[in-house]
Amino acid sequence: MSDVSSEEKGFFSAVRTTLAVSGVVTLIAGIVLLVWPIKSAFIVTAIFASYLIIGGLVYLALSIFSQEKTGWSRVGHALLGLLYIVAGVIAFSNLAATTVSLALIVGIFIGVSWIIDGVVSLSLLSASKSKGLTVVYAILSLIAGVLVLLSPLFLTAVLWTVLGISLVVLGILQIVRAITLKKDAETLADAVQAG
Repeated sequence: MSDVSSEEKGFFSAVRTTLAVSGVVTLIAGIVLLVWPIKSAFIVTAIFASYLIIGGLVYLALSIFSQEKTGWSRVGHALLGLLYIVAGVIAFSNLAATTVSLALIVGIFIGVSWIIDGVVSLSLLSASKSKGLTVVYAILSLIAGVLVLLSPLFLTAVLWTVLGISLVVLGILQIVRAITLKKDAETLADAVQAG
């Protein structure tokens, strides 16, 4: 019985540690987003630009070193690699403008998505069992989409703030859960020993 109990304690300890560490990281990320929203947006954009350059290098390497690829496949991979690298370099050359552009694109994408979602909901109205709820959802989705398209950068700023708040809350909840999990492990260990 003591072997099972120590294995369970080890499992709970590992889960607690994972929850605590991820909770702290999540909490710090949320605080960073809230305290330095512009700098953190620049960092996200820089990560995206780095991804473009690394992806471009991978595509170039595939076009040069892959023995399975021939002809147009090599040319396509080379062109795609060069396109990614150029896009990454352009993004790094003016990180502020790229950040604003990326925020604008994300905002427009969300607005258009909400409008399409509203139209699709209305088109499925005849098959819906709760027509009133479907109509309300569709109208809210259409209105939200139009409002977002009128000011996509404002929406992106709001979403960034909501993301920061969410990360702070989730981080705190994970840390609290890690603390309470210790009590759960002790209760389980007592139950195993008693049984």
